[in-house]
Amino acid sequence: MSHRKFEAPRHGSKGFLPKCRSKRHKGKAKAFPKDDPTKPVHLTCFMGYKAGMTHIVREVDRPGSKVNKKEIVEGCTIIETPPMVAIGVVGYIETPRGLRALKTVWAEHIGEEAKRRFYKNWSQSKKKAFTKSCTKWADDLGKKEIEKELNQMKKYCTTIRIIVHTQMKILRRRQKKAHIMEVQLNGGSVSDKVNFAREHFEKEIPVGAVFAQDEMIDIIGVTKGHGFKGVTSRWHTKKLPRKTHKGLRKVACIGAWHPSRIQFTVPRAGQKGYHHRTEVNKKIYRMGAGFAMKDGKLVKNNAATDYDLADKSINPMGGFPHYGEVKQDFILLKGCCIGPKKRVLTLRKSLFIHTKKRALEKINLKFIDTSSKFGHGRFQTPQDKAAFMGPLKKDRKE
Repeated sequence: MSHRKFEAPRHGSKGFLPKCRSKRHKGKAKAFPKDDPTKPVHLTCFMGYKAGMTHIVREVDRPGSKVNKKEIVEGCTIIETPPMVAIGVVGYIETPRGLRALKTVWAEHIGEEAKRRFYKNWSQSKKKAFTKSCTKWADDLGKKEIEKELNQMKKYCTTIRIIVHTQMKILRRRQKKAHIMEVQLNGGSVSDKVNFAREHFEKEIPVGAVFAQDEMIDIIGVTKGHGFKGVTSRWHTKKLPRKTHKGLRKVACIGAWHPSRIQFTVPRAGQKGYHHRTEVNKKIYRMGAGFAMKDGKLVKNNAATDYDLADKSINPMGGFPHYGEVKQDFILLKGCCIGPKKRVLTLRKSLFIHTKKRALEKINLKFIDTSSKFGHGRFQTPQDKAAFMGPLKKDRKE
């Protein structure tokens, strides 16, 4: 019998097998926080689009730590979260085989961007989606039926989920098809939840109604794809010695003679990235408001802190690479998060109640970096650049 010369822990986790391409592009919340009827009715999820990263400076408030009362620099991710629109409600009843949808009630008017989601080719379609269901709202007989269905939900259902979609038209991306998801409503009684959903039909729900500053949230999404990769990149196995015949980015022994099959635990080449993942405990450092008109002026001041002299927006000089400008509401999260730029991410409330000091720490930002992320950024704002450079040839009036 042969034996291995050196013992070593295995490379890569078996918990994430099989490492295949995700079935869905949008992150799916497979669990929602536990319902507490004593709280007011609220949503448990939201959707946003990853814009990019920057860094911040803040003073740490962590008594007993060496960095307490000291300034630290931390990387942060900006996720653009335009308000979502509620377009329906679904009621679920509990069965021995799990939850079953009992009734679905749709709003009267459903935007074109949401209807696009139901078609592969919108421009060549007849655009008949929801033309029949919206007629229910027009006559008294249909309205009675809707009320009957809502009352059935109140009577029999245990779980109420609201159907919401993102607003693509205000995002100004190439894509026009909205992302639609069911979001569980927590808090209050079942009839409170149904009434809440009914009142919010066709209305915008801002991110501030779901999350708050300093809250810990979870991010669900699909990671950045890397295509077909070998074992060294995919499983981080050791490279073989330089003189190895037929390549060295390989696994030397892929198993014993018997059993005469390759075991699933042996690292093999294949798909890397574009996997569905959930990342927990991301702290919200700032809930930023989008650009808004005030007294006839466009207010862009959403990244200034108490220490800043001038107003500045969250957008770095020249915009976020591969994304553009963030003009809607956004949230600033500590650290990195999954997916490439423009990826749609599902933000979910944390599944448990946080008690750790680290999670409950109050965040006071001193500085948010807005220098160019494309090269060695020297200036925070165009005004800084103009003050330093002086009048430029390109700005000269002829």
